Amino acid sequence: SGVLVFTKGKPQGIACTEEAKICPDGSAVGRTGPKCEFTECPEVKNEKAGLIRVTTPVANAVISSGYEVTGEARGYWYFEASFPVEVHDMYGTLLGTAIAQAQTDWMTENFVPFKATLIFKKPTTETGYLIFKKDNPSGLPEHDDELRIPVRFDMNAPEVRQVSLYYYNPELDKDEQGNIVCTRAGLVPVTRTITLTKTPMQDAVKLLLKGELTSLEKSAGITTEFPLEGVSLVSVSSKGSTFTLALNDPLRKTSGGACRAGILWAQIEATAKQFPGVKNVAFNPEDLFQP
Repeated sequence: SGVLVFTKGKPQGIACTEEAKICPDGSAVGRTGPKCEFTECPEVKNEKAGLIRVTTPVANAVISSGYEVTGEARGYWYFEASFPVEVHDMYGTLLGTAIAQAQTDWMTENFVPFKATLIFKKPTTETGYLIFKKDNPSGLPEHDDELRIPVRFDMNAPEVRQVSLYYYNPELDKDEQGNIVCTRAGLVPVTRTITLTKTPMQDAVKLLLKGELTSLEKSAGITTEFPLEGVSLVSVSSKGSTFTLALNDPLRKTSGGACRAGILWAQIEATAKQFPGVKNVAFNPEDLFQP
């Protein structure tokens, strides 16, 4: 970060390398002092408090990929109930972009709560910043606005990825007379964040079987019978593009009624098929999901 300069055999000082660190407020600072450390960035104050307020993270909090940001913003900060949140390292390199979703009706001038899950590539710097951007469908610069928050990165955090778990909304699966028809039309994906492993399908199916839905998802009409007592994923084997899931079901909770068994089957099948190379899903033992 610096070079020791000598004149006539005597050290004269340190010449720091000309690097720039981008601060959360958009300004840049360089290296200085005997250790060539970056100058402290200006203190960030939320001058946008009348427009957007971030609850988590607070300034300089430690985050990692998979971190959930929360807060509230005026309805006109959104477009179609969302706005982007960017993750940058200290040099301004974009690490990832998340979409913050309104948690209630956004068609208002009042504050509307939001949530977003940050998924970003592994940073190479210990500090960085988030940019909460006002959604601007017009593209006109005079309508741009943003809030920046400095953060620190957990350099030892495991990598994560997002997966879809398929649950069921009966309101989406009715005929013209209003009868539930028990088809895949009622399947609804919900997004979850899991640790990056070599067995993402197994991890996703195991999470699906827990049947954990948020209050917001339940209020949207999404339902599930999972978890089923005693039902668990034992192993997964494959032959070509067919993957066989071995389940433990000592109490035969997966069977009972053609409609019910079919929907339970479809939830697991759709969750497994999201992964590359999975075209067919079978179950072992074969008497699972019987009417």
